[in-house]
Amino acid sequence: MKDETGDLFSLGQPGSEGSSVETRQPLADRMRPRSLEEFVGQEHLLGPGRLLRESILSDRLFSFLFWGPPGCGKTALAHLIAQQSRSHFVSFSAVLSGVKEIREVLHQAALEWAQRRRRTILFVDEIHRFNKAQQDAFLPHVERGRIVLIGATTENPSFEVNAALLSRMKVLVLHALTPEEIRIVVTRALADTERGLGGLGLGIEEDALEFLCSASRGDARQALNALELAASMVAAEGRGAPSTRLIKKGHVEEAFQKKALLYDKAGEEHYNLASAFIKSMRGSDPDAALYWMMRMLEGGEDPLFIARRMVIFASEDIGNADPRALQIAMAAKEAVDFVGMPEAVINLSHAVTYLATAPKSNAAYAAGEEARKAVLEHGALPVPLHLRNAPTRLMREMGYSEGYKYPHESARGFVPENYLPEGLEGAVFYRPTSRGFEKTIQERLEAWRKERPGGGKGKGAP
Repeated sequence: MKDETGDLFSLGQPGSEGSSVETRQPLADRMRPRSLEEFVGQEHLLGPGRLLRESILSDRLFSFLFWGPPGCGKTALAHLIAQQSRSHFVSFSAVLSGVKEIREVLHQAALEWAQRRRRTILFVDEIHRFNKAQQDAFLPHVERGRIVLIGATTENPSFEVNAALLSRMKVLVLHALTPEEIRIVVTRALADTERGLGGLGLGIEEDALEFLCSASRGDARQALNALELAASMVAAEGRGAPSTRLIKKGHVEEAFQKKALLYDKAGEEHYNLASAFIKSMRGSDPDAALYWMMRMLEGGEDPLFIARRMVIFASEDIGNADPRALQIAMAAKEAVDFVGMPEAVINLSHAVTYLATAPKSNAAYAAGEEARKAVLEHGALPVPLHLRNAPTRLMREMGYSEGYKYPHESARGFVPENYLPEGLEGAVFYRPTSRGFEKTIQERLEAWRKERPGGGKGKGAP
């Protein structure tokens, strides 16, 4: 077992002395950040003044759990903590460890505390792989402060980590890297002559770089692995002088073992696919809607963009024909945030098929536009006196709130009152359809409008 300079399962520093580019670890391992300044992404945790950054810099760490998708920097942060901390640092993987290794680590942690009064920082990768009994073994040591437990998981800790252990740790959520952040990682690796590919004199075409950044889906490790494979293909081809060697899209496609789809997130194709997606849902075709959604996702579209379009669609094209549609769309948006990709595609598919097969109505959307036109046409009409609040005696003397009828005092919960300003009495903006739940609303609303002053005179102002 090793402490600050290593661990049970080789949490060594990349680029060990005497190794060459050919014999070192994989590129993704070599390019691990050596300082917080080199770390890319997770600004919400590592930005200036943020909790985790200050804890690392001051060496005042607490037990916490990194929860995030693969390749977002969980293990890289563990390396940085190992370098920064003066505590005894031990790391191992739950995939390779069992009860024997846990006992050995905890025994060494007890010795460190008894002999040197030095805490042990224990980093456990894939902590969700430990069963309940193995996780329970950490509890008393975390409770007594003998170890600072840092776990890393790609799974929802609410389901995979014991509640007792979870209550003693702070969950820190890490996000998949953005394409822009992946670009920083990749271009840095291409230029780095010490640890990266800089000595090979390689360049990369812009379309190849864009595809690499989108196809890696926010996973820096996957991006660097693909870059390394593509670079090896270019080097093997041996065409041109080193300074003119270029990684092309074909090399990256071969590295990923998939073709780049025609999709420009900032250009016409982005709007074409989004339009086809919306119109397929509006046309009640779940198969087409699913196809266009998958085209966007496979092309590297942000899943939150798709979720936002569904939230808008739920109100614009379904509305009160199925009031649950907005709840389903919002739930899909929350699932994208909570679950993350690629699993969240299941939630997006659930929502898309629901919205596409729901009864359609744009009546609520059209009503809002009609009301806007009335406001712009008639200006700021005064609020009728009976609708105004009367918190003071002067206001009551001026007739504020006089004659207002409280609907809840009626057995029907309804009184035939006018709620529009003078000049717009009886105006109708919302015209529910006879589809879905709006049919019920239509029948209810027609009966109420007949009783109101003006009787519902129709569109806009009378």
